Amino acid sequence: MIEENLRPPLSVRVRPWLIALPALLVLIGILYPFLTAIYYSLTAYTLNRPGSVDVMVGMRNYWRMITDADFFYSTFITLAYAVVSTGIELTLGLIVAMLLNRESRLAKIFTPTLIFPMMIAPVIGTLIWKMMMQPSVGILNPILNAVGLPSLQWAAVPETALFSVVLVDVWMFTPFAALILVAGLRSFPNAPFEAARVDGASFWFTFRNLTLPMLTPYLIIVLVFRLMDSLKMFDLIFAMTEGGPGNTLMTYQLTAYRTSIQFQRLAQGLPYAILLYIIIYITSMYLIRAWGRAQRRAAGY
Repeated sequence: MIEENLRPPLSVRVRPWLIALPALLVLIGILYPFLTAIYYSLTAYTLNRPGSVDVMVGMRNYWRMITDADFFYSTFITLAYAVVSTGIELTLGLIVAMLLNRESRLAKIFTPTLIFPMMIAPVIGTLIWKMMMQPSVGILNPILNAVGLPSLQWAAVPETALFSVVLVDVWMFTPFAALILVAGLRSFPNAPFEAARVDGASFWFTFRNLTLPMLTPYLIIVLVFRLMDSLKMFDLIFAMTEGGPGNTLMTYQLTAYRTSIQFQRLAQGLPYAILLYIIIYITSMYLIRAWGRAQRRAAGY
């Protein structure tokens, strides 16, 4: 009888389950499509033959993906696009953040305007850039000619197609990196920097020994979000060239879409999406662990 009186009421016992319920629903919403995709990738499922979902082929679709002549090129384009665009955005974002961290009227004006590119849907922004890159009616080539540079074919030729989509990506998402890093810079304590100024430390010494170690957790946050998004980039590349010209920009995402949806060979396209998930998962887990270590170092532990 005493034990029953000591038990908390039902509302208290149920509360943890109610709090965890949204996370559980999200987990189910993620795992069910993923596990279904793994199952379909082991079959001969094609969209024009629904009965083929019951034909099990094992790892044949994965072997076909690896032995495809374009697989390694698609891997290179996927990684090159992610690394180049993320690296440029991180570098430019850091430079912009350092400039906007100063107490000046120009910084107060430009800080709110950083969000403008992020307010535009990626497809709309890409289509605007696509029109500006048109060799005949676009405005970018006349600007290049005005400063003595030759005209470019931009996304119309394989030589500059990757550069063109990276340029749009950098314009669209560098403000995200800059805003995160500005927030990090403005959260720093003033005492270490004032002591460095009193001791006559140079800008480079202060940046290398104070700013950069304290800013590393924020840099890793930007790196995680932008690298994950760049690895699975679809809408920007599709709106610009649909993966062309030819197969120049056929990343994993576009290859999976073309094979699964356009060619209706769903089971053959899913291994690309699953492999991309594995790459993103491993990369993000490594970066999150690095973020934890950087945060402890920045706190002095």
